[in-house]
Amino acid sequence: METGSTPQSAQQATLRIRRTADAVRTRGSSEAPRRVRNAEPLRARNAELSGRLRAAALEGDDAYITELLSELLRLQGLPKEQRISLQLTALLNLVHSLRGLALTDEPTGLYNRRGFMQIATRLLDVAARDVRAAHLIYFDVSHLERTHDTVGRTAGTVMIRQMGNFMRDLYPSYGVYEVLGRLGGGEFAALTTCPEYASRGAILLRAGRRPTYSGDLPAFSLSAGVAHFNPRRPVSVGELLGSAKQAMYEHKRVTGIASSELPPHPV
Repeated sequence: METGSTPQSAQQATLRIRRTADAVRTRGSSEAPRRVRNAEPLRARNAELSGRLRAAALEGDDAYITELLSELLRLQGLPKEQRISLQLTALLNLVHSLRGLALTDEPTGLYNRRGFMQIATRLLDVAARDVRAAHLIYFDVSHLERTHDTVGRTAGTVMIRQMGNFMRDLYPSYGVYEVLGRLGGGEFAALTTCPEYASRGAILLRAGRRPTYSGDLPAFSLSAGVAHFNPRRPVSVGELLGSAKQAMYEHKRVTGIASSELPPHPV
């Protein structure tokens, strides 16, 4: 009897193990969709937290930033790996947003000097690799300080915004084939790989055709200089910018004019 009971006990134990394993698999398969369903609202909440965190950072609200970060770190309802992944994604989105802000000129929404130099350098690297010409156009808005002094700094800011809009009109493919920036004050620059957008005459002709605006803002003078990038003899963005500025000064010296009057228009 004893020798016969041993195989039977082993069979029973094996059967219990199989039943337990099947139950675990069944429970796991039923819980997986539940975890997925629970993850969706948590991801939406995480995205909302990311947006609120970015807005608080832009406003410089330290207390609200601390509160949101604490809420983000207390995120519950997900496995540890997913929770950490979502938290890292939110923080990386915040870092990317702040980095973009650090490279952007606030009045115009174009790149600031630092952003222009960084992104333009990348475009020139690609142009040199593809053996493709590029063109840097330097713009100078004259009489900006005089406008600040006579009409007010707010009027000067409006003029700067108008120039930013004019740049976008001139280069409709900016962000893809062009890099646009405000270098400071009334200095602007554009880097393009499209030769039709690099003609001083065409640019100033379009500047003179801008619609007039019946307001208190005076017309302002716009000067431009162009420098060309040879991919077989590449130079830095700084050198190209210097050449474009020199071309503008030389044009003004030879012609004795500041190129064109750009009438005010709505922002």
